[in-house]
Amino acid sequence: MPAPVALVTGAARRVGATIARALHAAGYDLALHYHRSEDDMNALVDELEAARPASTLALKADLADLAATRELVPNAVRRFGRLDALVNNASSFYPTPLGEIEAQHFEDLMATNARAPLFLSQAAAPHLRASRGAIVNLVDIYADRPLPRYLPYCMAKAALVALTYGLARELGPEARVNAIAPGNILWSTNMEKAETPQVVLDRTALQRQGEPEDIARTVLFLLRDAPYVSGQVLRVDGGRWLFI
Repeated sequence: MPAPVALVTGAARRVGATIARALHAAGYDLALHYHRSEDDMNALVDELEAARPASTLALKADLADLAATRELVPNAVRRFGRLDALVNNASSFYPTPLGEIEAQHFEDLMATNARAPLFLSQAAAPHLRASRGAIVNLVDIYADRPLPRYLPYCMAKAALVALTYGLARELGPEARVNAIAPGNILWSTNMEKAETPQVVLDRTALQRQGEPEDIARTVLFLLRDAPYVSGQVLRVDGGRWLFI
């Protein structure tokens, strides 16, 4: 029986790479999208190919380029002959204080966080219907309650939540569509501007930061182990949303 195939966007580093490793260990062949992180992607492909040869395909594309985005699904299907899962993980994230928001900020954040998932899902739809597959979108707890200084980003993630609900209706009953809303998972310069470590401690029920593996395990659950779950947004935030 052929291995199931997943396309993961933003897969070269951080949470995306952890998702890729988890799916690969579970037996998936992988089409792995990246944009700038070529060295990281090459290292990840070498690691996964050493574990199981001929199981990966690296696909470079700027998700702000709609023509390049539209090629990702066809390239994955040409390589593996099928598609069972799409994980829309790639994301742009940076502050845009009100009064300083430019059109290019809005267009960039919407392109990576909402527009690319829409067109990738549209391209994947016939293949996922045929395989009775699934989509998992990576949204954000702040899609519901916007974070100050990050309004266009939160708008884009709210659009991705709406896309999740709409696709679940459009693609059922053959394919399922769900989303994961992470809390604070990995520190970055931008994240430190949004939440301090003390905020995470004081305003998270579990009083700790999450790990990329928490997201990866949830992706695998929604793709493989939740056949009656569709149209849901699952918060993986340690209870952070309770305090927002």
